[in-house]
Amino acid sequence: MSNLPTIAWIGLGIMGSPMSENLIKAGYRVTGYTLEQDKLDRLAAAGGTPAASIAEAVRDADVIVTMVPASPQVEAVAYGPDGILENARRGALLIDMSSITPQTSVDLAAAAKEKGIRVLDAPVSGGEAGAVEAELSVMVGGDQADFDEARPLFEALGKTIVRCGPHGSGQTVKAANQLIVAVNIQACAEAVVFLEKSGVDLTAALEVLGAGLAGSTVLARKKDNFLNRDFTPGFRIDLHHKDMGIVTDAARNVGAALPVGAVVAQLVASLRAQGDGGLDHSALLRAVERLSGTRV
Repeated sequence: MSNLPTIAWIGLGIMGSPMSENLIKAGYRVTGYTLEQDKLDRLAAAGGTPAASIAEAVRDADVIVTMVPASPQVEAVAYGPDGILENARRGALLIDMSSITPQTSVDLAAAAKEKGIRVLDAPVSGGEAGAVEAELSVMVGGDQADFDEARPLFEALGKTIVRCGPHGSGQTVKAANQLIVAVNIQACAEAVVFLEKSGVDLTAALEVLGAGLAGSTVLARKKDNFLNRDFTPGFRIDLHHKDMGIVTDAARNVGAALPVGAVVAQLVASLRAQGDGGLDHSALLRAVERLSGTRV
């Protein structure tokens, strides 16, 4: 039998499915729960154990990982008679890897402590490709001892694993990450339209830009999306819209001005309002094309 802790995984979406599968590959026993039967079937095919409820999934788990879209979903799976806190055993470690508000993480840690459950907030960056390739960046908030205990699990999911401070710190850093990513994608999208309207070979231009100071992980990861106008969601506009709300609200609370971030947040919101919320966030290119008269 494996000496590794038993895992309950709640949320098997674009990120959660490959991440849970990477834990299975690393030798962890994973019991999963999600609302979609096909995702449970995928978990079973990978060697995991589907559960019929949250309570069933978490009852005997040493570690519980949640990877759901936003704060309301975290609260829905954590609280209430059928939720994690009422059904997990005392001493269990709850790792929330969702991207939510820092305050939600702080509140969850306080509520869990009353039940004898430890909590880390551990959102990730790297998108679907990073999840599949186990190359995510993991930014963690919580107690040092709990972080040290969880590090082997994180190392099965990512390459850069950093404790950023107490509860909520991981979510604060993730909010900053989403700000940087959105502004970067917007800049890339504007450059693409500028280059094409100028008659420059876009493939050649992005190659040389990617090798210079303008290069970034965003440009490297999203270059093919821009070239092929392939906006299959790796990270949906809907979710980035949610994250831009988190960072603008959090910045307001601490008195930090985000002039460029505020504009990009509105551009993300407008793209979503135009019906593109289900597309990858690289679809910000579509909004620039509309503004430039190259897309209806």
